[in-house]
Amino acid sequence: MITVKDVKHVANLARLSLTEDECTQFTDQLDKIIGYFDELNKVDTDGVEPMSHPIPVTNVLRDDRIVQTASREQLMEGAPVKEGAFFRVPRIGE
Repeated sequence: MITVKDVKHVANLARLSLTEDECTQFTDQLDKIIGYFDELNKVDTDGVEPMSHPIPVTNVLRDDRIVQTASREQLMEGAPVKEGAFFRVPRIGE
């Protein structure tokens, strides 16, 4: 059973300031939530394997492959203005 003292303690840990009415309201709500968990504990789950998702999930991403990329020199060939090994761009800030 959840008490108002429990709710105030949790609110303090979460740095929440609750009114007395809110403490009473949350006490009732949390007590019902805990009651639902008690109901779930009564369900026979023997032989049921734990799962992380209700439906089977497969990886839809492609396999990683090593591919050859352009060299720095090839990339710099397309630069309209370059300065050493860098692209030169107009200044946009003061």
